[in-house]
Amino acid sequence: MKAVAVVGAGTMGNGIAHVFAQYGSRVALIDVDAAALERAMVTIRANLDRQVKKHTITDVQRDDALNRIAAHARLEAAADAELVVEAASENPTVKFEVFARLDALLPPGAILATNTSSISITEIAARTQRPDRVIGMHFMNPVPVMQLVEVIRGLATSDDTTHTVVEVARALGKTPVEVNDYPGFVSNRVLMPMINEAVYCVMEGVATPDAVDTVMKLGMNHPLGPLALADLIGLDVCLAILEVLHRGLGDDKYRPCPLLRKMVAAGRLGRKSGRGFFDYSK
Repeated sequence: MKAVAVVGAGTMGNGIAHVFAQYGSRVALIDVDAAALERAMVTIRANLDRQVKKHTITDVQRDDALNRIAAHARLEAAADAELVVEAASENPTVKFEVFARLDALLPPGAILATNTSSISITEIAARTQRPDRVIGMHFMNPVPVMQLVEVIRGLATSDDTTHTVVEVARALGKTPVEVNDYPGFVSNRVLMPMINEAVYCVMEGVATPDAVDTVMKLGMNHPLGPLALADLIGLDVCLAILEVLHRGLGDDKYRPCPLLRKMVAAGRLGRKSGRGFFDYSK
């Protein structure tokens, strides 16, 4: 893709912009928050510098990637994109509004993708006049490092759109896996119940957070324990995904743990707030 737009300059958005720019696309990184855009560009620069130090890219490649990214505060900057990847807040109302506006702005052939981790692709697509060109493109965090991209077909997503996005993901050095549109898709339908059960273990006094994570790392060979992973994802995001699973599938096995709700209410969201199940303030 020559011209790509990424909507949302948070952790996922800046990682997605980084990868597209590194692999040759011209990227419009869009966010209404000027401070978020500034932080995103600093983060992208730091991550590219890290790649230079590891000798995975050269100084010239880093500079070229940075020059391909332009920060914008208005959604209209996406108007000439062939592909838009939305990575805004995991809030259905926000996503529905963004997609309705993008649909009106972009030419009919453009593909509208969402990085949502749980919200229905079919529902998002229904807010547009091009449901066949709407698809899920779920990257993993941290985007420059993680290989998987879940490619999620909505009810109306065309074979052509799916094929194009699969090939785009491969061109970014990723491994695309095609899945269908059900709550949580595959990754979070499997992952979130494990995280939720780990939180229950803490709430019920079965073990401390450190003990739970140590069991899973040493006993199950997980590189990161479920509670440290929840802190990395964001406890508010974990809660939102569990609520989608619970509501969409109607099974109490997805009911969010009360301790998770309490921690989110207290603002203990994990790494991004400095404290979750573990303390990151230092």
